[in-house]
Parts: sequence; structure tokens; C-alpha cells
Amino acid sequence: MKKGEGKMQNDKKENDRDLARRTKKFALRIIKMYSALPRETVAQVLGKQVLRSGTSVGANYREANRARSKAEFVAKMGDCLKELDETAYWLELLVEAAMVAESRLSPLLDETSQLIAIFVTIIKRAKGNEK
Repeated sequence: MKKGEGKMQNDKKENDRDLARRTKKFALRIIKMYSALPRETVAQVLGKQVLRSGTSVGANYREANRARSKAEFVAKMGDCLKELDETAYWLELLVEAAMVAESRLSPLLDETSQLIAIFVTIIKRAKGNEK
């Protein structure tokens, strides 16, 4: 092992744990948001969509960290990104359909955007390392 590689591996493991915790916390926030939605049919249908996509991000991330190859890792991380983008869409619809005030969903939308940026960066770096 080259000098400094051990520290880099430890930093990566800590970042992985941080992102695993962050995606789980994100899922819990999605669950709480869904539980607080109005009982109107439209809100519940949109809510179930965001519940499904928002809670799957962390599960897909866990799978990515157990990938058997770089290609499998990139594919699973792509699934995370896809679910985050879908989550953003359903959250936006909840706001634009006036089911939930934008001010209430703004922090969740912000976290979704931040996670999207993180996953885009990870995927780009992983693809860059393939060459």
C-alpha cells in the first residue's frame, strides 16, 4: 500500500457511512412528510409515489456499496440518481398542485437537490476512474 492510501480508504469509508446515514435520514423525512399529507386522494396518490422513490434511495445506495464490479456500482448509483430525480418531480407536483405549501417542502426539496449533486459527482468520478 502506498503512503497515504490507508488514510484515503478510511476517508472513503467514513464518507460512505455519512452518505448511508444521510440517505436513511432522507427516507425518514420522506416518511414523515407522507404521514402529514392531506387525506385527499390526489395527495395520497402523489404521496405514495414520493414515498416509494424517496425511500428507495438509501436501499439502492446500500446495494451499490456491495457491488461486485465498478460497472455494477455505477449502475446502482445511477438507480439512486434516478430515484432522487423522481422524488424531486413528485415533491414539485405536491407543491404545484397546492397539496402542500412550498415553504413546508422547501427543506426537503433542497436536500433532494443536494443529494442529486452528490450522486452526480460520485458517478462522474467512478466513470472517470474506469478509463
